[in-house]
Amino acid sequence: MKAVVLDADDHYRVTELDEPTPGPGQVAIRVAYAGVQWGDAMVRDGLFAVPRPFVPGFEASGHIVAVGAGVEARRVGEAVTALTTSGAYAEVVLAPATLTFGIGSMPLRTAAGLGWGAPTAYDLINTVGHVRPGESVLIHAAAGSVGTLAAQFARLAGAGRIIGVVGTAERADYAAQFGYDQLLLREEYPAKLGDEKLDVILDPVGGSTRTAGLEQLATHGRLVAYGNLATYEPVLADVNDLLMHGKSLLTYSSILLSQTHPERLADSARRALALVADGKVRMDITTEYALGDLALAVQRLVEGTTHGKSILRVA
Repeated sequence: MKAVVLDADDHYRVTELDEPTPGPGQVAIRVAYAGVQWGDAMVRDGLFAVPRPFVPGFEASGHIVAVGAGVEARRVGEAVTALTTSGAYAEVVLAPATLTFGIGSMPLRTAAGLGWGAPTAYDLINTVGHVRPGESVLIHAAAGSVGTLAAQFARLAGAGRIIGVVGTAERADYAAQFGYDQLLLREEYPAKLGDEKLDVILDPVGGSTRTAGLEQLATHGRLVAYGNLATYEPVLADVNDLLMHGKSLLTYSSILLSQTHPERLADSARRALALVADGKVRMDITTEYALGDLALAVQRLVEGTTHGKSILRVA
């Protein structure tokens, strides 16, 4: 089969490999499309230690072609979207059956965009942030795949005001389609909000942005940290100050959840998928790349020149 391999010199190359065989609890999927996401950049840059050569790719759509022990044989032939630990940039990938979801009549191209971002956005709003009707929500990286989904989930949860923060005016124009009440450029945050306090802040950025967010929280507000796009330097929080104002600093990692409680992640993924299938949430695929263009796709993601969701065409 054809696959993209990341070499020890950090270069991607398309090569031929043997097709993998599913083990217990796994399915083999003939991949139609694979989602491009931030984990690809982290692996490329050595932030996730993986053995090289390595077949990257963490989310795929396609059809199940084989199942391992403990998986119902009737799933063979099923159209699915799946969360993987590696290997999605190949013609066949293995995935845990628990994190492989039937998509019914949803187009495979759309389903590839769901990936880890859909359950992450769902959980940030509903499971961790617990957005209540009428509350205000601020979303950093508002034009990205998680941000655009989170804005829609927040509206469905009854949020009264949704604010997005983006890097450029172009990204603000794009994000405006997804129901934000206000969009700020990164350099305008938090000054342009003045004395406004927020009930929920979603922060994948870290550093000074996280510190400012803690200051911007309303009484009983929640800041959910789910990444460190800007810096891995630690952010110090005064727990006594948080306690006095009823503020909460929460964290979320879908990767960790997939390892400790995969059934919880699977439940959120199914809920998110159902909302997309019902047309209540829009999954926006903005860019499609060929298998040999993975390096370009990842670089554009890192540079912030893409918005929404990018996918790789495999089949």
